[in-house]
Amino acid sequence: MTSMTLRLDIVSAEKQIFSGEVEMVHATGELGEMGIAPGHSPLLTSLQPGHIYVMLPNKEEEVFYVSGGMLEVQPFIVSVLADTAARAKDLDEAKAFAAKEHAQKVLSEKGVDIDFAKAAIELAEAAAQIRAIQRLKKRAK
Repeated sequence: MTSMTLRLDIVSAEKQIFSGEVEMVHATGELGEMGIAPGHSPLLTSLQPGHIYVMLPNKEEEVFYVSGGMLEVQPFIVSVLADTAARAKDLDEAKAFAAKEHAQKVLSEKGVDIDFAKAAIELAEAAAQIRAIQRLKKRAK
């Protein structure tokens, strides 16, 4: 690790998704978007469903999806503990759009047997996956 990089670990409940040196981390925390560079002040925050993108030392960008979780920052170490995490390139765009449409349909129904909280969470997660996929596509252009 050099003074111009920091170590990033992204771990889900199932497995480690990423571990390595990065120049910058961008994530959506409890209070909004944040950028974390080497030497950042210590921080602990919850993560919103969304994408995390990182700038690698070779100037390439890598994009990840997280369903939520916690982010801990030390001056040269960032740890992401997520319920669900994946590399954006591994996400299925058609499946994410189908999940979003299903959640929107459930939320629009007026039945008493609907779990609105669950449908709202599913909608937020599907939308976050789509944003991560779109970020990846935008980067590829």
